[in-house]
Amino acid sequence: MTNDGTTAGAASKADGAATGSGDIARSLELLWGTGERPSRGPKPGLSPDRIVTAAVAVADAEGLAAVSMRRLSTELGTGTMSLYRYIPGKAELLDLMLDRVQGEPFAVRPDDPPADWRAAIDRMARGHLDNLRRHPWLLKINQARTVLGPSALRGLELALTGLRGMGLRDPELIGVIITVNSFVEGLARTQADAAEAVAQTGLSDEAFWENQRPYLERAMLSGAYPVMAGMAEDTFSSDFDQFEFGLQRLIAGFDALVGERAAEREAPRT
Repeated sequence: MTNDGTTAGAASKADGAATGSGDIARSLELLWGTGERPSRGPKPGLSPDRIVTAAVAVADAEGLAAVSMRRLSTELGTGTMSLYRYIPGKAELLDLMLDRVQGEPFAVRPDDPPADWRAAIDRMARGHLDNLRRHPWLLKINQARTVLGPSALRGLELALTGLRGMGLRDPELIGVIITVNSFVEGLARTQADAAEAVAQTGLSDEAFWENQRPYLERAMLSGAYPVMAGMAEDTFSSDFDQFEFGLQRLIAGFDALVGERAAEREAPRT
């Protein structure tokens, strides 16, 4: 039995690693507001929305591992068992947390749509990166089986709306979103891992690489690595914006594909 009153097996299953790992039917009821509301409890004003808000705040500040029903009961000033009347466990809570933050990058004002699909991709990528920086715990979650709620679907709807002008087939439009998100998540994960390494070891990036300098210099002078030895001194400089470089190359690649598809559509006419 754990501190939260669950068995060890149940706790490990709902420990915050994968979405869709709890009671999917209950998660969907909570996400779409179709479930029965609990009767009035001892803590007026308590609701799934308040619980999710508190959980996101704890995860943002301390990581997903810090989120537990016991911790949230302390944050909300109520008994742990009171929370279970609204959300059955951490697995279902994770589904709600994910849906809450997934819609943030797509919070676009109706009167401020992207100028075209290129601007839509640019906005989507930057919004996703900002969201991952605000909520780095998102990078720790297995989202292969996401329980889709209204925020997630609204985000997808807005993303697809911005990409309609590409003239691609529907599976290709989903491919564009997956490609952009994968690029952003890879870069964000590298940055988050670097920050985590500094926090865990107390050793800065500068000190880490300075410790390796004598060995790397000898390796470059050995002649065993001629390509790397011939590279410019600023090759690995942090001044080079890898995000900007990769994003613009992605957009250029999609631009070429859009041109190919337009040519294919024109071909029968000629």
